[in-house]
Amino acid sequence: MSAYADTSFLVRIYSPHHDSAKALTWLRDARAPLPVTPLHRHELRTAIRLRVFRREVTPDQRRLALEEFESDLADNILIHAPIPWTDAFREAEKMGAAHAEILGVRSIDLLHVGIAAALRAEVFLTFDTRQGKLANVAGLRVLP
Repeated sequence: MSAYADTSFLVRIYSPHHDSAKALTWLRDARAPLPVTPLHRHELRTAIRLRVFRREVTPDQRRLALEEFESDLADNILIHAPIPWTDAFREAEKMGAAHAEILGVRSIDLLHVGIAAALRAEVFLTFDTRQGKLANVAGLRVLP
């Protein structure tokens, strides 16, 4: 079972949220490394830094979160995955034409689901309701 996590899922692994336990349990029980793209790396770092700005976490918690992320990459819990950009944008545009006006998804939602499709993921991990609906209509099994 190949899985793709959006950033909402990854943030809950590395930064405390009320539903972090679900993400951590999934990662602990995973049988294969979770692919991470340069988009994830950028979005995750920004999301955690914004949590410092909002005073949801401290700078020390941010530092530890980013260190844990890098450690999980080094330990192959997460693996670098190159993005097949042409395929990802093609999938995102196709889904946007069919579903954006109905589901109200944003460009980044379309792009994450497009990347998941281009990487041939079977499971889409998200805490974003709209993005989850899009992934579902795209044929992905949505968790948690």
